[in-house]
Amino acid sequence: MPHPDFVGLVNTLQATAEAALGDLNAATASAARDGLLEERRARQTAERSLKLLTMLAEKTRGNLDFTEADLLGDAITSLRARLQATGAEH
Repeated sequence: MPHPDFVGLVNTLQATAEAALGDLNAATASAARDGLLEERRARQTAERSLKLLTMLAEKTRGNLDFTEADLLGDAITSLRARLQATGAEH
């Protein structure tokens, strides 16, 4: 069974990156209104979240259950594709 804190961490990092890439919701609308999601800064935020998720995958390899590994892998794959589509990943 996946650890709730791990799931929360992965979901938070993914949501932060997705918000920076334009997927706004009630929780991120105020950040956009306050200028925190300005394009250059937003891309840096999304890239940083992807790097953190990738590091997390490397450091936890072999220590996650299948659900946790799938959650993390899916988040990385999704964000990497989004960044490549926008030309933001270096």
